[in-house]
Amino acid sequence: MSLKRTLQFLAVILFAVAPFLTKANEDAHGEKSQAEEINSHIEHHLQDDYYFSFFSDEETGKHYGFSLPVILIDNGLKVFMASAFDHGNKVAEVDGQYYALYHGKIYKTDATGNLTGHEYRKNADGSYVMTINEDGKEEKKEFETSYVIGSHEIHDAVDFHPSVAMPLDFSITKSVVGLFLAAFLMFWAFISLAKTYKKGANNLPKGVGRVLEPLVIYVRDEMAIPNIGHRYKEFMPYLLSVFFLIWILNLVGLTPLGFNVTGNITVTLCLALFTFLIVNIKANANYWKHIFWMPGVPVPFKFVLAPIEVLGLFTKPFSLMVRLFANITAGHTVVMGLIAIVYLLQHQLTVVGSIGVSMFLTIFLMVIELLVAFLQAFIFTMLSSLFIGMAVEEHHDH
Repeated sequence: MSLKRTLQFLAVILFAVAPFLTKANEDAHGEKSQAEEINSHIEHHLQDDYYFSFFSDEETGKHYGFSLPVILIDNGLKVFMASAFDHGNKVAEVDGQYYALYHGKIYKTDATGNLTGHEYRKNADGSYVMTINEDGKEEKKEFETSYVIGSHEIHDAVDFHPSVAMPLDFSITKSVVGLFLAAFLMFWAFISLAKTYKKGANNLPKGVGRVLEPLVIYVRDEMAIPNIGHRYKEFMPYLLSVFFLIWILNLVGLTPLGFNVTGNITVTLCLALFTFLIVNIKANANYWKHIFWMPGVPVPFKFVLAPIEVLGLFTKPFSLMVRLFANITAGHTVVMGLIAIVYLLQHQLTVVGSIGVSMFLTIFLMVIELLVAFLQAFIFTMLSSLFIGMAVEEHHDH
């Protein structure tokens, strides 16, 4: 079946299911709360976590997995396990200091676990309570309030934002574990490939090396050499590192382990910053001349183009950051939403029907996500090599 026919078939399935989705949203309050619960699970998956949870029993409140180390700097170094928070239900005491975990963030508190802050409240019709600010514009009204960690009130709070102090957090979170795992796999794979080459240039790679070698050659011949030129060897370590890191993290994110590392904006920000620093540190005088005093254009236009080019210095890494983050986040959200069809449409499609529709759509999208995993690594590496090539390009007088 061709891709066009497959997409048409998928569209027919989606249109066929759409009325049932509408019906599910209009059902009783119990169904609505189930949809909200599914949304909270999706949001929890997209966020970072101090626990590595495999699954949870909501009836008993028991979580199966293990906690991760918490490393804080607050009047000294504080190191303890996240299990002290009991998934946000208890206050952790360390060296006379008290800390609370709320919505994935650690706050300073007292022995009772009291958190002060503000919240946005809603009217009976579901709309937010509004107020008029000093500029005469309407905005959501803030209500000063406080909650106690572990109480039913704080679990039911929807738009509560604590205003208490937060310690410097250097904890080993789930995303950090994912980075360590990807780094370990990369070291193991490349060391294995390097050992093959040490035995002789004519030796054929074995095992994982057979997968790596074509990809290494692809990055070199299709990205580095065409975009950078004769200086490509200088930047190959970075290009290979970022390509395989993003690719492996994307693939690991498709496993049941529940990683969402490249869907974390701080991770994509760091990757984009590395490209930004390499580009601007290695840039030659000709590159900066084109930024601040564009040759070959009238002088008045030089003053117009200079701020645009300076802005371009930051929009390039910004596009790298947002593109990777948005694509991976969207993919994870859609996959988990399709899996949720099993629970949302059991009454409309029967158990067998909802499982069948969910499996078909999820498997189809997972195949596309495998392509996206490689494509996003390719795009990030290709654009990074292009930006580096523009910065180190030598000027040729004509």
